[in-house]
Amino acid sequence: MKPIRDLKSCYNNIGRLRKMRAPFKIKVKGEGKMKISFKDCLKVGSAIFLLYLCINYWKNVASILSMIIGAASPLVCGGVIAYFINILMSFYEKFYFTKRTNVVVVKTRRPVCMILAFLTVLAMVSLVARIVVPQLILCVQLLFKELPAALMYLAAKAGELNIIPDNIADLLMQIDWNSRIGEIVGVLTSGVGNVMNVAVKAISTVFSGIVTSLLSVIFAFYLLSSKDKLKSQSVRALRHYLRPKWCEKGFYVLKTLDNCFHRYIVGQCTEAVVLGILCTLGMWILRLPYAPMIGALVAFTALIPIAGSYIGAAVGALMILTVSPVKSLVFIIFLIILQQIEGNLIYPKVVGRSIGLPGIWVLAAVTIGGGIFGVLGMLLGVPVAAAIYRIIRDDLNGESPLGFN
Repeated sequence: MKPIRDLKSCYNNIGRLRKMRAPFKIKVKGEGKMKISFKDCLKVGSAIFLLYLCINYWKNVASILSMIIGAASPLVCGGVIAYFINILMSFYEKFYFTKRTNVVVVKTRRPVCMILAFLTVLAMVSLVARIVVPQLILCVQLLFKELPAALMYLAAKAGELNIIPDNIADLLMQIDWNSRIGEIVGVLTSGVGNVMNVAVKAISTVFSGIVTSLLSVIFAFYLLSSKDKLKSQSVRALRHYLRPKWCEKGFYVLKTLDNCFHRYIVGQCTEAVVLGILCTLGMWILRLPYAPMIGALVAFTALIPIAGSYIGAAVGALMILTVSPVKSLVFIIFLIILQQIEGNLIYPKVVGRSIGLPGIWVLAAVTIGGGIFGVLGMLLGVPVAAAIYRIIRDDLNGESPLGFN
């Protein structure tokens, strides 16, 4: 009987081992089989074929893309105008009888606020043009009138101070600067072609610009009037054709970009207005020439972070230099002091941390954006960099749905 008991105990132990090993058994579905569907082959083949066409016919593809972009430029400009106007329109909607639920008030809130926003922008552009353009023409005329005497004066002073050799200074003094500047102006005005061709090109350019501007404004008007409907339709289409995770990530990125651009535009415009007003008032107090025009110029260049203040100071100092070198020096000193006061006291109070981007990254964004896209890159580089910075920061803190880490 003892061997039988030993046999039973062995059988029971084998059963226990099988039960213990069962949870650790891994079954791979379709192991050793590789299934490729016809759709996958079609997608890969189409991608390779399109890549081949783009590489071998790049010039034709680039011309087609440029033609499409040129044709869609009114729509792109209209979208940009609508985005800027929407900031003002949303601001007005917050104060347009928000507590009233009357049907008339609800139906007129959007059109009235939209018209007010357009009129505000138009009034600002007209005011700046009325202040700047006449004095700019006067300054250019004065510059061409006083430039020969200023050049001769600088040449004489350079010779007296031994900055340049005496023979070169005498040669510069003997030059008829009036005729030389007249020749330069003549080359700039008539050297590009005959008068008829220049006139035709100018008329066609102006007409094309007017048509594009009208189409852009009309498209912006339609976008703003039906923005809620367009938003719901876009969200519905994206949720239908994309996966839920992709929709969540896309909405997060778009929301971050919109928030950064909105805060950047509001902050920079507020700073520009405050800086322009203070510059104009200070120049009036110091009795410096071209106060309204230079104030508007400084306000406009202040929209460009970091580099804008230097551009406005250089152009303003050059304009005042045609009147008095001493006043030009006074203007530079005044603007440096104003920049320090505005950057350390006014900007943190009025704007605060509008973009939430450290100063070193602002400088990097302005430099890289300006090197790639010029002035437009300087304006757009900062909010784009702020959005990227915020996305990376949220991902490092575990608050981003993108899940890079």
